[in-house]
Amino acid sequence: MKVEITSKIFNPWEELQTYEKTLIAQGKYGAVATFVGTMRDYNEGDIVQAMFLEHYPGMTEKYLQTLSETALQRWDIFETLIIHRIGEIKPGETIVLVATWAGHRVPAFEACRFLIDELKSRAPFWKQETLSNGVRWLDQ
Repeated sequence: MKVEITSKIFNPWEELQTYEKTLIAQGKYGAVATFVGTMRDYNEGDIVQAMFLEHYPGMTEKYLQTLSETALQRWDIFETLIIHRIGEIKPGETIVLVATWAGHRVPAFEACRFLIDELKSRAPFWKQETLSNGVRWLDQ
């Protein structure tokens, strides 16, 4: 299980490949489910030039670790990976990578969906969008 919060731009496919090489479960899993979220250049009918993501250090990581532990207990999966950006993000850049490894596709998909849905709706992140006419904070 790995949880990382970073202000650096990252390539989700390289991160996935690198992490997968470290897994003890090599050869035991038959499915990897992934979700990659990227920043789009529009929201709520407006053009978005950038987004600034803030978090509560310590609390955010702990929450994401608890989510991963819950997924590991609830589904028959071997491993989870969550990497999430903070700071200034431009359209097209990766915001989040969530991955799960399992023996079969169903638990991999279900656990991955649970992780991203819970992260998006409950994790302590705050988003501020930069528009052509100012900035605005988003509820989630």
